[in-house]
Amino acid sequence: MNNKILLILIMLCTAIGFSQEKKSSFTLQEAIDYALENNLQAKNAALNIDAAKAQKWETTAAGLPQMGATIDYINNIKQQFSEPVDFDNNGFIDFGAKQSVNAQATINQLVFDGSYLVALQASKVFLEISKSAKEKTDLEIRKAVINAYGNVLLTKESILILEKNIIILEKNLNDITKIYENGLEEEESVEQLKITLSGVKSNLNNVNRLEKVSYKMLNIAIGKDINDPIAATDNLDTLAEQNITINLLEISDDVENTIDFKIADNDKRSKELLVKLEKSKALPTVGAFINGSYLGNSQKFTFLTNNQQWLGTANFGARISIPIFGVGLQSARTQRAKINLDIAENNLTETAQQLKLQIAAAKSDYQFAIDDYDNKKENLNLAERIEKKNQIKFFEGIGSSFELRQAQMQLYQAQNELLQTMLDVITKKAELETVLNTVPQN
Repeated sequence: MNNKILLILIMLCTAIGFSQEKKSSFTLQEAIDYALENNLQAKNAALNIDAAKAQKWETTAAGLPQMGATIDYINNIKQQFSEPVDFDNNGFIDFGAKQSVNAQATINQLVFDGSYLVALQASKVFLEISKSAKEKTDLEIRKAVINAYGNVLLTKESILILEKNIIILEKNLNDITKIYENGLEEEESVEQLKITLSGVKSNLNNVNRLEKVSYKMLNIAIGKDINDPIAATDNLDTLAEQNITINLLEISDDVENTIDFKIADNDKRSKELLVKLEKSKALPTVGAFINGSYLGNSQKFTFLTNNQQWLGTANFGARISIPIFGVGLQSARTQRAKINLDIAENNLTETAQQLKLQIAAAKSDYQFAIDDYDNKKENLNLAERIEKKNQIKFFEGIGSSFELRQAQMQLYQAQNELLQTMLDVITKKAELETVLNTVPQN
């Protein structure tokens, strides 16, 4: 019995842990946070930053002391000398011995290299480029998640409204059918309602299919498997109200804070460094080195014994490499680098102008979405009242089925338009925040 209880507890703990790991219900902010950690593009952007940091250290390490060692073992087929050689009474080294070992260690130190100094600066710029790319990726992922999440909510709300409309239409059709059967209504009235009901049911079937697709798109956006079950817990109407932020329209159009401007500026900085790199190649390179070695010879392999004689040597020195003549090659490379810098500067100026236009357009679109949202709410209220009046008039016998169907279709259009404007408020705000690079901190 105790073993069974223990087994049940283990299974429960495992199930709880699994359910915590496999999160399936998300608010919009939870979906964004999840995506920034699990979306594959976000992961790759983070890995690129790690790679840039590693490359920066790799570049730095190239200027630090470099040490290497070699051990050569030689077995002479033909001996070089016939007798041992005495070096200042310090012992005999038998250069005529059959076997020899030479152990050598070398330390190299870069003293001056213009290319190295430029490479250090370039590694820092490359790291900034990687960070900017990550920031850009996160902004785009956030916008994609908001769009996907909004589409899920749109289909959910559409299904609820369509199902409600179908219930009302079926009741109306049932009532008018009974009236027609009693000879108090024309057959056309029944047929008009059947046409309307058939169209609404067709729309419902289509939205049901779209809902499945929208969930798959949301899964991809946040980094889950496309077929994982997932639920969006926010409400479209509430989310639209929360995303009406008039202060966002008053933010300065300073493009230097935008991520696209930073990327273009980083490109210009990289081109500046390439010009410096080409110029630095005309400078001399200075390096220093220290060598130390031990040489031992023997007729037999006695190099691991205490009696083995070794000859030690050591030296240090410096090396200066001076470029003298390249038949215009270096000048041409420098000129090409300067031209690429001019192009990058032009691109930066163009990017600034385009960003100002994008910001202005995004603000206009967001303002229109807010105004249109208020307008469509009022239109829906009017359409609901008109449809209700036409229902009363129709069933009292003073209104036609054609007028009722017109009022119903106007109502359904107003419902769809309001849902779309709710989504527009959310997505247009996300678009403006992305262009301005002003993502709210949670």
